[in-house]
Formats: sequence, structure tokens, C-alpha cells
Amino acid sequence: MLIESRAVPPFMKNGFVLADEATREGVLIDPGDEVDELLTLVAEQRLTIAWILLTHAHLDHITGVRRAREALGCPVVLHEDDRPLYDAIVQQGLAFGFRLEPQPAPDRYYAPGDVFRFGRYEVRWFHTPGHSPGGVCLEVTTPGSTQKTLVVGDTLFAGSIGRTDLPGGHHRTLIASIRNVLFPFGDDAIVHSGHGESTTIGEERRSNPFLT
Repeated sequence: MLIESRAVPPFMKNGFVLADEATREGVLIDPGDEVDELLTLVAEQRLTIAWILLTHAHLDHITGVRRAREALGCPVVLHEDDRPLYDAIVQQGLAFGFRLEPQPAPDRYYAPGDVFRFGRYEVRWFHTPGHSPGGVCLEVTTPGSTQKTLVVGDTLFAGSIGRTDLPGGHHRTLIASIRNVLFPFGDDAIVHSGHGESTTIGEERRSNPFLT
């Protein structure tokens, strides 16, 4: 599987392109200020993007939604509980000293049983509130494989966890999401976070100071 991320100032937030190297089908996850770099990658790799999947609706994860949707023409998916945050992007920007434009409404919400397919790969979503009310983890697998790849937004980082002092955040809920939703994926599961380097569930279970 092709997994590429890009990050730019000021937030250095990771946006992701995941694709099947054989079929060239893929998904775009959390387009933010790095959206033009992601779209350049899509063009250079000659990929067809089927979905724009959002892990949550804090401003740094959604500032590129309009640009991505206009360029790719594919639907945007968000958890319904984060719609108020999504609609408040202008106010979110002002809180950080930025002037931002509203983004187009999401095309649909995550629903029970959803499977988002690209080539041989399947994406399933899991609700992981705490950093935001509608935060989700995205599990990427191939049928018959035991390898699990997780894109977790800002729920879990290498050596840290998502902040909970923003509107809608709740520390105990976040810890419960990590322990009850993410940890059961197993120690070998690869974790791609919204900021910083990738890690594994096992590494965070053993050494993350917020979780040991």
C-alpha cells in the first residue's frame, strides 16, 4: 500500500494519501494547509481518489477540504458529532489568530457498518471521542491479512496523546478511547497520527507516559 503524508507550517499537521499501488485507487485523509502538496502527489502518482475521510473537525484538519473536493470531485465524510466544530471553522480560526473561510458541507456522515474501499484495501471507522466529540480512528486492512494500519487523527501520538483543552475535549473520554478502542487492535498495529512520527500500539502501550 502506498502511504504518503505531508505537513506544512504553522500546524505541521499530517495529511495522508493512501492508495493501492496496483489499481491506483486511493483515499485522502484530513486535507489541511498541506492540501496542494497532497494534490500534487495524487497527480504525480496518477491516483484516483474515491473518498475524502476526516478523522475530526479541528481547523488544521479541514482547511483544505474545499480545495480537495473541487479538485477531486469525491465525497467528504465526517462524524456527525463533529459537525458543530466543522461549521465553526471561521470561529476556530479567529481563536488562533487566522482568518479562514467556511468549508463545503460534508457529503455524508460515518454510519454503522461503513466500509470504504480502494482497490484491494478496506477502511473501517471507529468512534474515538475525547480530543473532539466526533473523533474517529480509521482502520485500513486487506481481506485475509492480519496486518492493521491505523490513522488516528489527534487521539494518540508517539509518546503523547491529543489535547483535551479545546471545545468538546474530555480527558477521561480520550483515555477510554485509547484503551478500549485503539489498544485492542494489538501491539503490531501501525499508528499514523495527525502530528509527528508514526508509531505502534505496542510501543505506546509500553512507553507512553500518559498511558503507562
